[in-house]
Amino acid sequence: MSDYVRIKLLPLDHEFTVRRGTPLQDVLFTYGVEFPCGGNAVCEGCKIKVLSGHLPLTSEQENMLSRKEASEGWRLACRCRAQEDLTLELAQWEAGVLTDESQFEFTAREGLGIAVDLGTTTLAAQLLDLKNGNVLAVETGLNEQGRHGNDVMSRVFYAVTEHGQAELESIIRRQLGTMIENLIKTSGANSASVRDVAIVGNTVMHHLFSGRDVSPLGQYPFQPPNIGLAEFPAVQLNWSMVPNAVVRFLPCMGSFVGSDVLAGILATNLHKSESLVALIDLGTNGEIVVGSREKLLFCSTAAGPAFEGSCISMGMRATTGAIAQVARDNGSFKCRVLGNVAPKGICGSGLVDAVAVGLQSGLVREDGNITTESGKLDLCPPVQLTQADIRELQVAKAAIAAGFRILAKNLGASIEDIGKVYLAGAFGNYIDRANSHRIGLLPVPPEKIQPVGNSALLGAKLSLFQPGNDMFSQVADISRHVELNLDEEFQDTFVGEMGFPEPTSNAHSG
Repeated sequence: MSDYVRIKLLPLDHEFTVRRGTPLQDVLFTYGVEFPCGGNAVCEGCKIKVLSGHLPLTSEQENMLSRKEASEGWRLACRCRAQEDLTLELAQWEAGVLTDESQFEFTAREGLGIAVDLGTTTLAAQLLDLKNGNVLAVETGLNEQGRHGNDVMSRVFYAVTEHGQAELESIIRRQLGTMIENLIKTSGANSASVRDVAIVGNTVMHHLFSGRDVSPLGQYPFQPPNIGLAEFPAVQLNWSMVPNAVVRFLPCMGSFVGSDVLAGILATNLHKSESLVALIDLGTNGEIVVGSREKLLFCSTAAGPAFEGSCISMGMRATTGAIAQVARDNGSFKCRVLGNVAPKGICGSGLVDAVAVGLQSGLVREDGNITTESGKLDLCPPVQLTQADIRELQVAKAAIAAGFRILAKNLGASIEDIGKVYLAGAFGNYIDRANSHRIGLLPVPPEKIQPVGNSALLGAKLSLFQPGNDMFSQVADISRHVELNLDEEFQDTFVGEMGFPEPTSNAHSG
């Protein structure tokens, strides 16, 4: 018997080989399958249909799926392993199924619309029928600007010092144009019916798409003069496949708080909440919003690339070979490696888990010092964490926690007053909430933390149904940017958050 099995995905018509026994969660995310509940089998966001081969129906799946769904071959990918050759149909790629599985209210319009989440690393686009909100086609990909730097500041540097802004603009406009063309072809839709294209992204992506000078984002005081709505006729972008469309890059909120955060506010209804709530998007820049319908305060804090693995000695993105989860197992580390292969490194979610487990087992002290003789945490050979790695995590989590506390204090509130924290983005979807609380990254009880998946894309979809500026002005009227570098208390608060919290009686045991 071969150690490998073949998986075919429909309607993508894509085939690949994985090691027998590989969890499907480890490989299907790349192909657009979302895991909104973090793979805990408490939602149906990762449904797949078995067309050939066999995937056992576990009791957890029986509790979630209807009898009809189960008999038709539907399964939850988060609870399945590839033990034999499989042909699978992806639920997310069916017409009428939203990738993020979110329901939302809208006022029907005629025609079609396209929503785009333009991320620094990844891109996601959906074609919608504006009469009923159905998603007709989906396209995802890696941002091709990445060959000029993985992070936003690398691209700012290339744009300014290498005179590469025009090239970066051309790359992303051409790539999104190809994705939109594929959406039309996949769905068989009438391209002339596409009325609006709504794009969201961080401030650097906003500038590098819209043709606005990115150089102010590379030098103090980091305040670009024009962060507002950018609007183009599609033909101006050479997008002849949607000749009647108006393309709008939604307005940014601040220097390093982009329209992806604005979209997240719209998606979670922060601006309509009667009680105090928060939205956090974790990344190189951690964007934080705290408030209610009375007032919203927001900030960007330089968390550094620890959560993306790039400044960790054996850090890597969440791809095959990355340790993504760590738990305690009889006093040692038990690691889950993406792709069910030998470990190559560790990604952000695994890093949070590993340090939390180290704290629980006494291998890491509350001051961050490693207590082992070697001064390292041996996770799963050859992967280990060094003392410098722990310090990098401390800096990143302190920046997020301090920004969170400063916003709450500026509202005349405390962390305890915040009723719910929405955690946006892919990293937020997979991070262990209890472990993030244990290390002090999110200083609220785990039960208050709610992952919301791709809230940026959902917010972009919502904007298609209200193409005017009214919904943006509703948010802008109650929002204020807090510049943490100008806050007198930020540095002391940051230093105070560098240590890890003392353990509590109900600490997560992994």
